[in-house]
Amino acid sequence: MRRQTVIVLVLLAAALVAPFVGYPLFLMKVLCFALFACAFNLLLGFTGLLSFGHAAFLGSAGYAAGHAMKVWGFTPELGLLFGAFVSAVLGAVIGGIAIRRQGIYFAMITLALSQLVYFFCLQAPFTGGEDGLQGVPRGKLFGALPLDNDLTLYYLVLAVFALGFWLIYRTIHSPFGQVLKAIRENEARAISLGYDVDRFKLVAFVISAALSGLAGATKTLVLGFETLTDVHWHLSGEVVLMTLLGGMGTIWGPVVGAAVIVTLQNELADKVGAWVTVIMGAIFVICVLLFRRGIVGELAALFKAKRPQ
Repeated sequence: MRRQTVIVLVLLAAALVAPFVGYPLFLMKVLCFALFACAFNLLLGFTGLLSFGHAAFLGSAGYAAGHAMKVWGFTPELGLLFGAFVSAVLGAVIGGIAIRRQGIYFAMITLALSQLVYFFCLQAPFTGGEDGLQGVPRGKLFGALPLDNDLTLYYLVLAVFALGFWLIYRTIHSPFGQVLKAIRENEARAISLGYDVDRFKLVAFVISAALSGLAGATKTLVLGFETLTDVHWHLSGEVVLMTLLGGMGTIWGPVVGAAVIVTLQNELADKVGAWVTVIMGAIFVICVLLFRRGIVGELAALFKAKRPQ
């Protein structure tokens, strides 16, 4: 426990000084996708539910928060909360339908329903269609603190990520989280012990959707726009890659996976163009074949093996 506390303090200190070393806008994007991947990992890594439609929650919250802040005059904190609320409601609807099935059928239902969200965003008048929702203002936090400065906004994004990460950590290490792990390991055994498995899975799905929406709303606040890219099924595939690359079922794995993927996309986009997708696919294949537990999972196993008994 003491070692974990030291690690958290070191990472927090690094995050606090990071904008003075790196590019704040890029760092904020990494934090948004890291929260998205952590929320997805709660569902896949700790509940055993593979969703192919999680981009619907990220993108719908982005559109909702962006529209609320641009048209309705919501302050940033209210916009973020509204985006998370919209995703939670959408998660309750999609989850309520999808959890009736298991395995590949669950995954295909989430994919199909997320595509409905995509086409809704394509046709809805307030989303801007293929042009996207542009000109979302950063506004003033609590009506007083201007967020025009990237450094100020970075610390808000860091606080949002830290809050979301803490909620996921507490969920995993609570009695509720232990039931989720039991469902992941042996759902039939959990049912035989008297747990209402569908109710637990639905709650986990809604929590994951709400936190994914919080990440999407924060991303819209940072970039000032929202596009169809964030509700496309490609992004649902990318968050799966982030989780598997970093380490499914680990606390820090999705953070590492998101940082690696976003960094590669940022560095390679101008150099290789459309070949970025091919490179991501190759990384996925290599990860599945050689690093089954992901980067963090393999490092944790290596450290455990070398630690004296």
